[in-house]
Amino acid sequence: MSLASSTWWRAGVHADRRPFLLARNRITKAFRAWFEAEGFEEVEAAALQVSPGNEAHLHAFATQALTIAGEASPLYLHTSPEFACKKLLAAGEEKIFSLGKVWRNRERGPLHHPEFTMLEWYRTGAPYQTLMDDCATLLALAAQTAGIQRFAFRGMTCDPFAAPERLSVAEAFARHAGVDLLASVAADGSTDREALADAARTAGIRVAEDDGWADIFSRIIVEKVEPRLGEGRATILCEYPISEAALARPKDADPRVAERFELYACGVELANAFGELTDPVEQRRRFLIEMDEKARIYGERYPIDEDFLAALAHMPPASGSALGFDRLVLLATGARRIEDVVWTPVAG
Repeated sequence: MSLASSTWWRAGVHADRRPFLLARNRITKAFRAWFEAEGFEEVEAAALQVSPGNEAHLHAFATQALTIAGEASPLYLHTSPEFACKKLLAAGEEKIFSLGKVWRNRERGPLHHPEFTMLEWYRTGAPYQTLMDDCATLLALAAQTAGIQRFAFRGMTCDPFAAPERLSVAEAFARHAGVDLLASVAADGSTDREALADAARTAGIRVAEDDGWADIFSRIIVEKVEPRLGEGRATILCEYPISEAALARPKDADPRVAERFELYACGVELANAFGELTDPVEQRRRFLIEMDEKARIYGERYPIDEDFLAALAHMPPASGSALGFDRLVLLATGARRIEDVVWTPVAG
């Protein structure tokens, strides 16, 4: 148990944390004001959902709903408000944002907390590059509101007012790992495990016999790429292989990659954004692949939200982004761990 989660209520500990928490409140107000000025409506997504999300490596908190007669049906605390927000887009909303709690199990550390705050926003009819501009604006707004000129974390610094570098995943693999990533991705998006495994071994990455293509991809990202992103200025890492973007649409110019980007500052992943997939048949196919992978690795799978797939058929073209609000506050305040910027950390 960390010090903050076990003794955060003690006066001395709280006094040390309070400047971070007050800055958090100021950033919250500034962000809400910015979205309102941009014409967004704030929405609230129900925390309890029939599916917590269908990504292989996301783990949820499970519960159940009881009828008056005591009959039980499973429910989950959502890992993101994404499904609910997209249903609202299908219902006719055009520009929405959500700033609220989400829950992810098996996650705890300096940059992870089982309950955290996610900022998620959607623009209908907008290309996903517009969200890149949004992210740059929010980085600068957080720093300005907190009264700092540079982010600093774990020996890295980043200018939040500088325009982020836009770097494709393939470029990042070549630059930081010496790996030709797209040589292992076919025109139809299928992947060649052995080709990537050979390239990874050459780059000094350990490859286990039971590692799939996605496992090797993740290991290269974590060991070689992520630690180099967001140094000096923020990095927008874009154009993920289509197999690593279950909720994003393919890029028109190259269907091997998707309209997905992640935002990094000081090696910290802050946001994940998509040009949203709106084909329910393709979305179901991808969800099933993800759940098969989850079953292979963890021995469990989550249900598919059929209501979400039905709504997807009515959803207009849109782009959306999810930003880890606590992580951004951590960088903007100079805090050392995520519990320093959470008003009441979860015990454990």
